[in-house]
Amino acid sequence: MLTPIFEPHTHMVSRVTDDYERMAAAGIRVVLEPAFWLGQPRTNVGSFIDYFDTLIGWERYRAAQFGIHHVCTFALNPREANDQRVREEVLQLLPRYLEKGGVVGVGELGLDEMTPTEDRVFEAQVELARQHRLPLLVHTPHRNKKQGFLRCLDLLRAANFPLERVLLDHGNEETIELTMGTGVLQGFSIYPNTKMDPPRMVALLKKYGVERISINSACDWGISDPLSVPKTVTLMQAAGFSAEAIHQLVWRNPVDFFAQSGRCSETEWLTPTEKAPLSATGTTVVRGGGPDSEGCC
Repeated sequence: MLTPIFEPHTHMVSRVTDDYERMAAAGIRVVLEPAFWLGQPRTNVGSFIDYFDTLIGWERYRAAQFGIHHVCTFALNPREANDQRVREEVLQLLPRYLEKGGVVGVGELGLDEMTPTEDRVFEAQVELARQHRLPLLVHTPHRNKKQGFLRCLDLLRAANFPLERVLLDHGNEETIELTMGTGVLQGFSIYPNTKMDPPRMVALLKKYGVERISINSACDWGISDPLSVPKTVTLMQAAGFSAEAIHQLVWRNPVDFFAQSGRCSETEWLTPTEKAPLSATGTTVVRGGGPDSEGCC
């Protein structure tokens, strides 16, 4: 039997429903959606409220229709941390959302341009994670990757935050030895052109093993593939990785990490999701709430 897959970084709000069907068929049982920017800066806190509500409401419901559990993390993303129009209000808003059901961490917080303001927002959100007893999902910058990893580690150590409760994401060949042995869960995004691809990832896994490593698609509105993780699994099988090693990489590691939130369990995630009945018109994805609210989205 193929291992179930926990996809620990995917922006499904930007994906079509067909993606959920394909992901379920490929063995994905859980998706984690970290809050991030929408491709264009938001200009007021109200747009964050609507976005956060979408992740814990509609997106969770939509995933369940295809047998996939949907969880999320909330944070002020590093791209918008420098925006004074939204920064302080979103930081004030976050505690309300960090206590919601289905929220299993704080993220994506992190660094983009590595400004002093980003450092301050990073530190504030680390403190929120401590107060709410949640793990962290940390975005690292696309440029100056090595410097960004080192700066994130410095900020986390200065805050005395337990590194075993940190997923440091978007790693590559340049960063893996910086984080090995630190206690963090190392995240690698299998994302075309700008991050890792399956052959490079398999080469890293051959060299370093699967301990304290997770892989994700980070799929979003850009050129990306929500099946990147199962495609990497197929390549691992061809390369001779054991079923146990694959299971640890794509299920055990992310499950154990996010279970630190205390708001989820492996038993829950292996239980089939509750699907809504078909509407009177036969639509397969309907809005919840009653007959007047049913209809294709």
